[in-house]
Parts: sequence; structure tokens; C-alpha cells
Amino acid sequence: MKKRVSITLSTDVWAEIDREIGAKGSRSAFIEKILSDHFRKLEREEIGARDLILINANADALNAEAEDVLRYQADIFNVFEGQAIPE
Repeated sequence: MKKRVSITLSTDVWAEIDREIGAKGSRSAFIEKILSDHFRKLEREEIGARDLILINANADALNAEAEDVLRYQADIFNVFEGQAIPE
């Protein structure tokens, strides 16, 4: 559903919009896309910030788990005593 609104823009902004959309473009569609893109970007940034909080809150446990896994990896040079690794 669409809603008709009225906004006031400077003549410079109006001219920039007209340059971007060309002779057959729609100002309304252009402005709606710009605003939609902006709101999606804000939402992605918000999700990223929440994810970062979760990662940082669990960083010590995740790092400890990674270190534990790395302890199980064999030193390839000791296993094959400096020989070429078989394929």
C-alpha cells in the first residue's frame, strides 16, 4: 500500500534526483528506494552489533575450545619424521 506525502527539498537536491533518474524516471520510486536501502542498512548494522556482543561475550570459551582442538592436531613433521607427506 502506498501513501501520498508531501516533502520539501532544496532545488539542488531536486536537480540531483532528476540527474540520477533521467527523463523517464520516477522521483517517488527513486526516493523510496533510497529510503528502503537506508533502513535495510540500519537493520544490518543493528544485527551486526548484536552479533558482535554475543561473540565478545563468548570469546573466552570459543578461544579455549579452539585451542583444545588444536592440541589434538599432530605435528606433521614429527609424524613423518621429515619425510614427504604421502598423498
